[in-house]
Amino acid sequence: MDPAQHHVAVLGASPKPTRYANQAVRLLLEQGYRVTPIHPRFQQIEGLPVANRLDAIPSPVHTLTLYVGPERLEPQIPELLKLAPGRVIFNPGTESRAFQAALDAAGIAWLEACTLVMLRTGQF
Repeated sequence: MDPAQHHVAVLGASPKPTRYANQAVRLLLEQGYRVTPIHPRFQQIEGLPVANRLDAIPSPVHTLTLYVGPERLEPQIPELLKLAPGRVIFNPGTESRAFQAALDAAGIAWLEACTLVMLRTGQF
């Protein structure tokens, strides 16, 4: 899929350049992906409008990449499933057996990987 046609939502996006979530947003943009940062408190990250709620994300989402821990993910499982992304990437530290089981039940692909490594090695 052409990166310009591939919509990536970044849950836990950050305006802080040292954060991996911010680095992912920047690298996704550099490689031509359509990116929606998701965070409840920010209006803009890297010049992009931020979705403050999951139901505010423009659909369809081809990839949902996670940068929040399981304690924040698990209360959002119903909304995350409603988003119906094509795949979910669990970056290190975001692994959630409950969410992974819910994704399996919904037939949504997921993997435990690092978005930054995938982008830098052409595996995204």
